[in-house]
Amino acid sequence: MALRVLEDDFENNRFNDDKCHTLSSVEQMKVEETVQMCYSYLKDELGLEIDESESSQQEIKEETALPRLKRWKHKKFLLKGLEQLSQSYQCLDASRCWLVYWILHSLDLLSVDLPDPVADRVIEYLGRCQNPDGGFGGGPGQMSHLASTYPSVNALCIVGTEKAYQTINRVKLQEFLQCMHTANGGFIMHQDGEEDIRGAYCAASIAKLTNIMTPEMFDKTPEWVISCQTYEGGFSGFPGLEAHGGYSFCGLAILVLLEHEGLCDLKSLLRWATNRQMKYEGGFQGRTNKLVDGCYSFWQGGAFPLLHMALSKQDSVSENPVSCSKWMFNQGALQEYILACCQYHSGGLIDKPGKSTDYYHTMYCLSGLSVAQHFTSGHHESDHIIGHKDNELKLTHPVFNICVDKALQASQYFRNCPSGDQSMFTD
Repeated sequence: MALRVLEDDFENNRFNDDKCHTLSSVEQMKVEETVQMCYSYLKDELGLEIDESESSQQEIKEETALPRLKRWKHKKFLLKGLEQLSQSYQCLDASRCWLVYWILHSLDLLSVDLPDPVADRVIEYLGRCQNPDGGFGGGPGQMSHLASTYPSVNALCIVGTEKAYQTINRVKLQEFLQCMHTANGGFIMHQDGEEDIRGAYCAASIAKLTNIMTPEMFDKTPEWVISCQTYEGGFSGFPGLEAHGGYSFCGLAILVLLEHEGLCDLKSLLRWATNRQMKYEGGFQGRTNKLVDGCYSFWQGGAFPLLHMALSKQDSVSENPVSCSKWMFNQGALQEYILACCQYHSGGLIDKPGKSTDYYHTMYCLSGLSVAQHFTSGHHESDHIIGHKDNELKLTHPVFNICVDKALQASQYFRNCPSGDQSMFTD
């Protein structure tokens, strides 16, 4: 794929506030300056490559093609995080299950296998996080919470061994999810906690992946989710609030999981989502009039495969059928942003140039990169890899956000375990 940064008119994509400066327009232009530095550096490197003799041009392109994913540095950063974290992570004490998930999925996307002793320690640790009520806490001894149960289940499915699967007490987990369901169809995050669309997504993803979904568990949930779609087209966390990339992904994913995606205004959602891709940076913003952020590479980018699937069902009555080769956003532009602007020099990925690295942005940048690289719809598949051939990641599942092979393996295992089968938990 051709690089945007080499186009003659690329700089014309810069933001222009017509000299009517506002706080947000000034911040936008500052970000574009830092992004421009990253793209200029990339262009300089590409220029050095182009200057080589014509006779060796093909060989050079294959061996040093740019931009390039810093696989080894990211692997080192991630493996270190499984063993030891700096003091700055103390504030994430209630998110330790998330840290495990972020690191494991990132490693899996990079095709890094966990050593058996490490996998066993992960299983043992997450097993101590599941409470008697069936939910998982953010760490051992912490209260059950949907937002920590989701990454815990995903992490165990990434490990993908029978021991990992059997760590999940599905009977009690089913009871926990049902207790989080409210009479109007929403889900609270924990006992006496707030109700928002994240809870419904976490519950639907967990229930579908582990085969414990029941009609009663999601009674009125599609209708509640639809009430969160805003006039802009995206979804808010709760009815009446502002559309947001993370909440929009959750809302659409719930409807896909419950097979009710046709209830929402898909065209309005598509228009809103496509307009969140930044014209100059190539990455996504989370909300209207906000700055680019690497994490939305997945939260926004990951919604497009779901939109594609939903709109494909309407092809028979549509005057404009969806593509059979690409998603409905600029996949190359997103890859350029992630590879040129979001890779930290010592490993890990970041929000935007000038920010520090962390495991959250590392995973969601890599997940978004995977979505941008691979197109698959029905029998149609195609790859769109920017830069070096070694940049290619494994394919992530757009609903669960674990690699497709791990999602299929877990689904197959739990499909053979009827909902509520206590025999799964005998020694």
